[in-house]
Amino acid sequence: MRRFPAPGRLDWIGLRPARDVPMRAVESAEIVETTGLVGDRYVGGSGKRAVTLIQAEHLPVIAALCGHSAIEPATLRRNLLVSGIPLVALKGLRFRIGDAVLEGTDDCDPCSRMEDALGEGAYNAMRGHGGITARVITPGRIAVGDAVTPLLDD
Repeated sequence: MRRFPAPGRLDWIGLRPARDVPMRAVESAEIVETTGLVGDRYVGGSGKRAVTLIQAEHLPVIAALCGHSAIEPATLRRNLLVSGIPLVALKGLRFRIGDAVLEGTDDCDPCSRMEDALGEGAYNAMRGHGGITARVITPGRIAVGDAVTPLLDD
């Protein structure tokens, strides 16, 4: 349960500066202590949901289940798109991305807004594919291309 074949990779970073505005893709971001990404409207919110992550490999599955050829990561309203490592396995574990250390806290269940974004049935299409939430353990800078590495105390 604590073995991973390889580190993952941070593929995309998204910030939503205000309610009801599109997410803005950035190449790098600062994660601040306990509260999340600078420039995101949720910065300062709940510590357990400071950062949201979604699995890149799940985007084609969600798209197929919703009848789309592809889905942009911004549509799914998560902060970080990660590939190459199973995010669900990071729940309860600490992991490093760039200079920051996060701890996976829970599933990031879809919300009803997915129906508006992707069409009828999208909520159910995303169930089990919504990613995870994480709290900030160590603040720091992250950038697209950074490794996502579990911190295992063997």
